[in-house]
Amino acid sequence: MKKNKCCRVCGNDFFAEPILHYKNMPKSAQFLPDLAALSSEKGIDLEICECMGCRLVQLNSEPVAYYKDVIRAAAFSEDMEKFRIKQFSDFFKKYSLKGQKIIEIGCGKGEYLSIMQQCGAEAYGLEHLSESVAQCINQGLKVEQGYIDNGSYTLKQAPFAAFFILNFFEHFPDPNSALKGIYNNLAPNAIGIVEVPNFDMILRNKLFSEFIPDHIFYFTKKTLTTTLHLNGFDIIDCSEIWHDFIISATVKKGRRMDLSSFYQHQTKIKDEMDRYISQFKQKSVAVWGASHQALAIISLADLSNKIRYVVDSAPFKQGKYTSATHIPIVAPVMLNIDPVDAIIIMAASYSDEVARIVRQKFDKNINVSILRDFGLEIV
Repeated sequence: MKKNKCCRVCGNDFFAEPILHYKNMPKSAQFLPDLAALSSEKGIDLEICECMGCRLVQLNSEPVAYYKDVIRAAAFSEDMEKFRIKQFSDFFKKYSLKGQKIIEIGCGKGEYLSIMQQCGAEAYGLEHLSESVAQCINQGLKVEQGYIDNGSYTLKQAPFAAFFILNFFEHFPDPNSALKGIYNNLAPNAIGIVEVPNFDMILRNKLFSEFIPDHIFYFTKKTLTTTLHLNGFDIIDCSEIWHDFIISATVKKGRRMDLSSFYQHQTKIKDEMDRYISQFKQKSVAVWGASHQALAIISLADLSNKIRYVVDSAPFKQGKYTSATHIPIVAPVMLNIDPVDAIIIMAASYSDEVARIVRQKFDKNINVSILRDFGLEIV
């Protein structure tokens, strides 16, 4: 059997040795052997490994053959049905999901999907096992056959306002691709619930019998939220439910940062410097500072043909040129040798100190300004 050598989520290596090694374990949780199969049926070895990076605990073996299918025994529990009715009703009310399109990823035979529909959502399901899909459709449920295994996977009724993965996520051999595919089928600000068996509780109670080939991953609250966050979801809540046997994470579709204000601030700074420089004769203004910030500002403010030279106290920079804009970098003494009418100081936390040096050691008539975070200040 092929063994996985690195984390399926973050890509880091496992610790050199498995944290547990169990022999003669059941080869699956489903499809139990009948009498005729006993002579050839054998157990397997399970190696449980821990990622050195994200610390996610996982099997290093291949998934079971039916990993795409949802097979639920919990559906036969009256207590679980009551629990789900309350959970979904409260969730739909809190996030205004009644009448909204929601989807359960891995809906099995529609055990939970039918409850979601009863609770007022426009409920859809995705299920791989064809027999389960047919049973859902016969119940009047809206289910399509499929399995999300890549980021470009398209769901027919997308986008959805919410999604659910209920005790199925731990079966995914490639959770990153699945989560990316789900993310790309959601509406902006969509909400979701992801539930998995509670490895925090398993650790607390030393439940050594909880390891099975069907479950590739064993999530704690920390490793579950890390996995979801790495794939673009913001964590709203993560808690233990159902007698602490389940971790339930409520998530929101994350949005990339909006840094358009950076462009606006850049324009403001450029305009202020242009107005300042325009007061003096052509190329009679210098800049003090050849830090990476100053070099970026010179370039982004398009100062290459407006500045005579750049002053810097660091000897290793003197005699060189600014990158991209090609303005000569000179020693401070150049202010005496080749005087300028004005100087813009771009020295960050050292700017006030540089301004004092200019006033004390160079032409007292030189016009001095400091580029602050908020803009240009004449001093």
